Amino acid sequence: MRAMNSISRMGRTALRAIGLSVATLAANSYAAAPGISGTSFDLVAAAGYISQPDGASIYSWGYGCTTEPKGRFVPAVLTTARCSAGDMQLPGPTLVVTEGTTVTVTLTNKLPPAAGRTSILFPGMDVCVGDLIGATLTSPGTCNAIAGNGSPGLLTQEAATNGTVRYSFVAKGPGTHSYYSGTQGDLQVEMGLFGALIVLPQTVPANCGSSSNPTAIYRAAYVERHGLSVTPPDFRLSQAVFNNALACYDREYLFQFSELDPVIHQQAADQAAATCDATTHPNGCMNVNTEPYHAVYFLINGRSMPDSADPNYAPMYPRQPYNGNPHMHPGEIVLVRIIGQGRMQHPFHEHANHLRVLARDGTSILNAAGRPSGPLLFTTTTTPGQTMDAVFQWTGKGLNWDVYGHKVADANGAATTDTCDGGLNGYHSVAADNNFFEWCGDHTKPLESKPFGNVGGGGPVTLPDPNILANGAWYSGSPYFGPDANMRSVGPTPIPPFGTIANDPGSEAGFAYMWHSHNEREITTNNIFPGGMMMMMLVDPWVFLIDETN
Repeated sequence: MRAMNSISRMGRTALRAIGLSVATLAANSYAAAPGISGTSFDLVAAAGYISQPDGASIYSWGYGCTTEPKGRFVPAVLTTARCSAGDMQLPGPTLVVTEGTTVTVTLTNKLPPAAGRTSILFPGMDVCVGDLIGATLTSPGTCNAIAGNGSPGLLTQEAATNGTVRYSFVAKGPGTHSYYSGTQGDLQVEMGLFGALIVLPQTVPANCGSSSNPTAIYRAAYVERHGLSVTPPDFRLSQAVFNNALACYDREYLFQFSELDPVIHQQAADQAAATCDATTHPNGCMNVNTEPYHAVYFLINGRSMPDSADPNYAPMYPRQPYNGNPHMHPGEIVLVRIIGQGRMQHPFHEHANHLRVLARDGTSILNAAGRPSGPLLFTTTTTPGQTMDAVFQWTGKGLNWDVYGHKVADANGAATTDTCDGGLNGYHSVAADNNFFEWCGDHTKPLESKPFGNVGGGGPVTLPDPNILANGAWYSGSPYFGPDANMRSVGPTPIPPFGTIANDPGSEAGFAYMWHSHNEREITTNNIFPGGMMMMMLVDPWVFLIDETN
């Protein structure tokens, strides 16, 4: 694993970053992959304004819902989900369907008349314009053309101003797909007409729900330990990416990467009110220059850092409902869904481990024996129009020090009772313990060769004086992991500012790793740092319940 990357890249201050206790941030760290499920979707293409952290309000286009869906939001535990009737959002609603089902998407064009026609493409799907008749899992069936169902365009049928067009297809290719405008792509996709389509597998392998799965073990223990009457909510859309015993996962997050050139958007805003006769100008009457292209806003799920850390469906971003903030426990298999929605490649780097690619564009990557064989990626460079499904895991293995702060002896010299049994392929297997899934090879290894407190010497790193380093409301006063790590590492002598109200290390005390673009311009918002394509990946001990119900 590459957990030491955070130390090598950030120097001394990284020990604070790795040990950054992020209770303040984590309280709003909802992400998952929220969307709308079903087989029939009524979408609208409309105009509106989105906000950026520099205070800019940017005229954009986007897909939204023709009417507010009822009871179709996923995951089912979401409490504040919305898709406002007749309004746009960026990106468009995430559509969640099941492999083998017939899906119908009806699009109504509510863009300004000057924008002309619009449409939707569904790459990888055999699409009928109209209704699909006789559809089966192995055949797309036949198309029943509908009178007046759109107008012929370069790539697909298009909807005229205030008109509609209906697309139907049999969902195939379990995994992550995109959808976007097939009309004047250089303008309409840039303006925000894109979204995600997630195809869930028709069946999932039995082992995904096995009682021997580490997540299943701990969820059961968590219920018992805290006396809960129900198990914690499950935020997954499925249990596996596709029907393969090695494609199971425990959490999932969707990241759609795009960029924005405000000059183009301002031109469209200036011309939106132009009088345009649909008969003589079926493609609209805008004359927007999309070249030369100079993006200055870099977005993940329609937001820039730090807005991306706010919850899904946060009221301050009415047209940017999706956030970007992965959150996990040690050992969990996290599915990362990635889509390149713009016109540029973005070299996105995930600190703390590589990602193992399972599928691209909804096509699983398997070897001759049928086992997932995708590459391990140091940087998941997004390609315009391409999707990727990959898994990520953080365990702390390879740090070469005990991230939980266990000691051979306590402050009084008595032998410690903390154990690490290695029952899960070298990881601690006792779910009732706070250090569940600890890598036992590092158990009781000290971090500090010149300790502050009573941790034994000999560790790989010499920490600076904590009285100098320990600044900031999020720092717990300890580089160790877990709600009682301070007491385990230094005994009754606190390390300042241990016990600060802003971040009580007795509650969460997790780690934060930066996930960010490796293009320096892309971690700015209109040249203001920090911003753009940046997020914090949060790791919390198993004793902390990660709640993403908004």
